[in-house]
Amino acid sequence: MVSIDTVYQRVLAIVNKEQRGYVTPLEFNLLANQAQMEIFEQYFYDLDQFKRRATDDGTMSDTIELIKRKLSFFTTVEQVVNGRIFPENYRTGKVFVGTGNDVFEAKKLDTYVDVTRIFNSRFHREGLRENPIYTESTVSGEDIIVANDSGIGLGPALVRVEIIRKPTKVEWGYDVVNERAMYNVARSADFELHDSEETNLVLKILELSGIIVNKPGLVQIADQEQIKKIQQEKM
Repeated sequence: MVSIDTVYQRVLAIVNKEQRGYVTPLEFNLLANQAQMEIFEQYFYDLDQFKRRATDDGTMSDTIELIKRKLSFFTTVEQVVNGRIFPENYRTGKVFVGTGNDVFEAKKLDTYVDVTRIFNSRFHREGLRENPIYTESTVSGEDIIVANDSGIGLGPALVRVEIIRKPTKVEWGYDVVNERAMYNVARSADFELHDSEETNLVLKILELSGIIVNKPGLVQIADQEQIKKIQQEKM
């Protein structure tokens, strides 16, 4: 996790150094939550892009694993209600079928017709025990229909899914002392992002702060720092 106070102090230090105005605690909290969500959403975009470009390149594989590690904090595996309805979530991941030691990842098919076609084939149905399949449900209020060698539409005890929640709201809490905002850890909530995202959070908030304090130069400074960071990562 990343300290909300550390990020705020770094943002204020740069804003003050460049004499670009002041970011109030209320403004910072708003921008901090926006920055956290933008970075969080970028994980999914980057993961998809890297998977499309997947090769034997070790660096590429390491990047994919790093993103997965960053997302793992927000990921749990939960039972699918009635075997058809996802629990509350921000996004879903892999679907699993089975119990005990016999749990297998299900492959997603495009349509229910594809599922029935494979299940109705005696040859293919035998392989569904270790290679279950599923598709999006067309029934209102349902999410998926899952099949293995025993049938189509399995009970809740057999079907689980990766649930990805979004980061909780961050807040720099404070008390007003002598007309100054003083940090109060008891009223604060830190970023839930990986520790390595501290600099990204500072840069993202700086970029957004440039709009709030009406100082475009801040945006340029943040952009320059971001470009420098990306170049260093590619070296």
